[in-house]
Amino acid sequence: MFNRSKVSMLTDLYELTMANVYFETGENGKAVFNFYLRQTEKRNFFIFAGLYELIQNILSMKFSKEDIEYLKSLNKFSDKFLKYLENFKFSGNLYSVEEGSVVFPNEPLVQIEAPLIEAQIIETFLINSLQLPILVATKSARCYLVANGKSLIDFSLRRTQGFDAGLKVAYASYIAGFSGTSNLLAGKTYKIPVFGTMAHSFILAYQNEERAFEEFTKFYPKDTVFLVDTYNTLEGVKKAVKVIKKLGLKNFKGIRIDSGDLVSLSKKAREILDNEGFKDTVIFVSGGLNEYKIEKLLKEGAKIDGFGVGTELGVSADLPYLDCVYKIAEYKGKPIVKFSKNKITFPYKKQIYRTFKDGKIYKDVVSHYNERLEGEPLVKEYIKDGRLVRDIPPIKDIRDYTLSQLKLLPDNLKDINKYHKFLPEFTPKILDTIQKLKIKYLG
Repeated sequence: MFNRSKVSMLTDLYELTMANVYFETGENGKAVFNFYLRQTEKRNFFIFAGLYELIQNILSMKFSKEDIEYLKSLNKFSDKFLKYLENFKFSGNLYSVEEGSVVFPNEPLVQIEAPLIEAQIIETFLINSLQLPILVATKSARCYLVANGKSLIDFSLRRTQGFDAGLKVAYASYIAGFSGTSNLLAGKTYKIPVFGTMAHSFILAYQNEERAFEEFTKFYPKDTVFLVDTYNTLEGVKKAVKVIKKLGLKNFKGIRIDSGDLVSLSKKAREILDNEGFKDTVIFVSGGLNEYKIEKLLKEGAKIDGFGVGTELGVSADLPYLDCVYKIAEYKGKPIVKFSKNKITFPYKKQIYRTFKDGKIYKDVVSHYNERLEGEPLVKEYIKDGRLVRDIPPIKDIRDYTLSQLKLLPDNLKDINKYHKFLPEFTPKILDTIQKLKIKYLG
């Protein structure tokens, strides 16, 4: 995990140059900033993730002596402002939807209410903290929805862009339905299940497939999952069976196939295992998998019990970034709207009200925070005056909540192959304010 003592410097230069000017001119009233996602036709919904790490980062944020010395060496900041940074501590409020929630574009997922300087300084690492977890949790949920109860394991660590990304992928995939990860550091850090089999190099090192299987089984008789496709997949399955019988074991955990025609090979492998009396032995597959391939394999009748999903999960290959933003929505009690082309923002501190029909999500309405509407309010206060006011749940509870949220999705939004537009409505108070400010500023 990223060293939280360094989070204060995980920012862009312009955040601090703006803050310096705010400080020197006394422009530091109460501001409200909203974090939200813009629309993309590659996703029908998103899973909100990354909140609790963000909260921990915000509450532990401070500038060290070394940080101040470095900033001073840039010759861009006043001594008084640097003195202010020496004593920096977030004193504001944080409002958010719950981690693991199903969410949609244009909804205020995280809102910061704080003195302008504080709200500005945390912008960059706030966006950085949330984008990847949301990306991966959403892609993981899509895999989960098409896997029909089959096991999913995160195999992405060697392909993620850095170890911190690897940790976030393991976390986000687990809360969104994966059974665990191959990442030991993630297992230790988050207390989530870890899984592993063997590599082709293990087979090749012994230069004899049968001997490699036998030596591994002697050490891990209860956890043996044979990688059977180094030479000839079906012969590998037969050799796995032969080794188990030779060692006098009644069963073995499974086989893994990492290449080839997974539909045909899994069917033939299942037949071999069943005929030999190993009906409980699972067939696990890996190799360039994603939600589209998982869905296709199962529709074509593949006899697969579990999937190892790596590269395409870890980098969210079909959607490698989100158009996510953090925009000022209110300052000194007055609404703020940006009118850039195709990037109009929404004013005020806000609430989201969700209504349901036949047990499924029906409509989301975004309101001014003080408006009271029909439905379930999704935005909750997590930090008040710089203090945590809501418990951070265990990861198992977050996972259970996420899976319960997926059950609320209408069938059309579960479709991974076709875009179904779902955007929140905004109350007249918000829309009328936008129109009035548009007239004021644009004529």
